[in-house]
Amino acid sequence: MMRFPKLTPRGSRNRGLALLLLVSITLPASARHKKNIQPMGKLTPQMVRLIDLSSGHEKGVLQALQQRTPVVETYIQDFKPDTQLSAVPTEDHYFLGRVDFGKVIEDNRYQEAAAKKNALKGSVMFVNGLTKAFKIEYVAQGFVQMLLLDANHFDRQHYDFAFVRREFLGDVRTYLFDVTPRSGSGTGRFIGRVWIEDTGGNIVRFSGTYTSNNGHQVYYHFDSWRTNVQPGLWLPTAVYAEEHGPGAGPDQGGFFRAQTWIWGYSLRQPASTSDNATVKIDAVTDQSESAQDVSPLQASRMWSQQAESNILDRLFQAGLLAGPSNFDKVLEQVTNNLILTNNISLPEPVHCRVLLTYPLESLTIGNTIVLSKGLIDTLPYEADLAAVLSFQLAHLELGHKVDTEFAFPDNLMFADQATIRRVPLHHSDAENQAAAKKALQLLENSPYKDKLADAGLYYKLLLSRAKQLPALMQPQLGDSLFTSPADDQVWMSALVARSPKLEMDNVRQIAALPLGSRIRVDSWNDTVDLLNSKPIAVLSPSDKMPLELTPIFFRLRPYGQAAPIPVSTGAASPGDSTSNQ
Repeated sequence: MMRFPKLTPRGSRNRGLALLLLVSITLPASARHKKNIQPMGKLTPQMVRLIDLSSGHEKGVLQALQQRTPVVETYIQDFKPDTQLSAVPTEDHYFLGRVDFGKVIEDNRYQEAAAKKNALKGSVMFVNGLTKAFKIEYVAQGFVQMLLLDANHFDRQHYDFAFVRREFLGDVRTYLFDVTPRSGSGTGRFIGRVWIEDTGGNIVRFSGTYTSNNGHQVYYHFDSWRTNVQPGLWLPTAVYAEEHGPGAGPDQGGFFRAQTWIWGYSLRQPASTSDNATVKIDAVTDQSESAQDVSPLQASRMWSQQAESNILDRLFQAGLLAGPSNFDKVLEQVTNNLILTNNISLPEPVHCRVLLTYPLESLTIGNTIVLSKGLIDTLPYEADLAAVLSFQLAHLELGHKVDTEFAFPDNLMFADQATIRRVPLHHSDAENQAAAKKALQLLENSPYKDKLADAGLYYKLLLSRAKQLPALMQPQLGDSLFTSPADDQVWMSALVARSPKLEMDNVRQIAALPLGSRIRVDSWNDTVDLLNSKPIAVLSPSDKMPLELTPIFFRLRPYGQAAPIPVSTGAASPGDSTSNQ
């Protein structure tokens, strides 16, 4: 069951209010952002030109967002200090939904709404709506603040700019400016730093907080990133937020970390919020070599393939499933290792796809195995990947098929927000139990048979964090890794029994990676590829950060520039755990 944040008095250390305010981006918190601002230096004509260009582009970003209904995912983790690991998660919260920015940004009044006493009313609706399975809601205007600096007033009339330096963010050269609102410019203005790319004057990153003239209301800190999704168009892609407890330093009190990811900018506008909205499902193309009669068995298999194709199309159209990509071949290679060494015969080749969300889950749709992004991100070794793939491959070999009622296109004609509850893709407990037993047999006959103890460590780590991170463990569409939310047991418990002792203080033992360690998502077309990040040595137990959120850092590149070839498609080795992008 989804967890709802609870409103608490502002002075309380409870994170419920903090989480709610983070999503709404009205964000009151401690006043630690106060600092001595350096005197404003004189700007060169080129700098003035870039600033003026960025001001115009902000209005363009606003207009582009008003025409989009992307998917927005927010995941939040609360932390407490730990003597051994520096900090450990204590609780988490997860929100997912399609956001119609055309309804969010009305009459350009979101800036003024943030200062009103009832500004959170719409935000409450947004949070409560998203915790229902993929339900679409329209957020309060304040939510836009973390995506747009100040679209109507980000200019030299309302802000002072101080040049800091020039800096590359990946392949994009930028000018850095410290930005402070001018006296009397109004409440809720941005204070912090902006990165403006030097060719087109687009803001590609801004990091800081918002200010208030009343001396009491202050805001959480965040780091907002954009990517070049189309020629000349930089749109919000990810936001990282972090704040420590009121009046407490990092070593004195708890804090939270949060990531918000946005993708699916090219998704169509939902026709209706009704469950009966219609969608177009592409028919399966007949690829037979020649025209000939169809046997009953062949017809049955084609009918199942029709259902599989329809569901895959529907999930992609809803923004949940990544488009086909080269990364799929990485998953398929490991799957084929299991198939070949076990002499498995299936009527059709097995394909793999990526679910774009963080919660840890896997599922099968016909002959397609799907793993969530969060699951892929946190698996440290190829043997761990083989273990989760073997579970779904076992379902295929045992004949646990998707319901063929979805071969009828009308059974998938509903609005995007109804996708999760209208397309049940999880298996029964009896099927999962049989699949776990079969999966162990597949692994014992595979190239990974000598590494099963290490694979069991991943599940043991999940068990150690299950009570602290229930939202991460709760599947959205498919099968959970756990036998039930109340059980301290995973389906692959046989691997846990073979694994060594979990040693959180051992830097050589990497049981799980941080979230965001493996793949990145193209926020325009929803494809994924492997991160091209270099291995970073783990020097202390606090560097391991299993299943945890970390700050976000992009290596930006201009639109159309090819991504670097990844150094390796294999999994990390001990000591090679990497952080984010």
